[in-house]
Amino acid sequence: MDRDDFIYELKRKMVHLTSIIIVLTYYFYGKQPVLYLLTFYLIVTLELEYFRLEWGKKLPLFHSLFRAKEADRMAGHVFFTIGCIIAISVFPQDIASAAILMTTFGDASAALFGKAFGRTWIPGLKNRAIEGCASEFIVDIVIGALFLENWIVIFVMAFTATFVETITNKMDDNLLIPLFSGFNGQLIVFLLTMI
Repeated sequence: MDRDDFIYELKRKMVHLTSIIIVLTYYFYGKQPVLYLLTFYLIVTLELEYFRLEWGKKLPLFHSLFRAKEADRMAGHVFFTIGCIIAISVFPQDIASAAILMTTFGDASAALFGKAFGRTWIPGLKNRAIEGCASEFIVDIVIGALFLENWIVIFVMAFTATFVETITNKMDDNLLIPLFSGFNGQLIVFLLTMI
């Protein structure tokens, strides 16, 4: 593994630490304030994306963190913000918080661990190592255990987040993971209450 490539990926994943701010704001101040904050952030980032994509303006400090595939399309943080807004709006706090952190820390562990220790590549999937997927699943289980009590819900959410991260190629997983893992977790909660 190339050291520069790992450092670049580490810098990109450090941005994911901001998800902790989202969850803490939600916990201490409630749903409405965190939604206001995320909506304000979304508007600002969309304005910046407009100038970056439509006018070709480079954003100081942040431009080097964009992936090549984001050169002519909206960056992942925009999709992540939309995913957070929807998750917080429709799911209970514990499920929304777990889904948000699974999106960021699960993804970060898969990328960093996969780049550092990935030896067994998944056939048919580009740049996906079993070691990275296993790392993500373990991290997602730990995150789920911090917020949720039911191990079936934890397992389903962790599996969903890992699966979506692993197989998503054309759509943005930063939008899909909080929505799909949160939805599946909430569905299991609903089904368990029916038993």
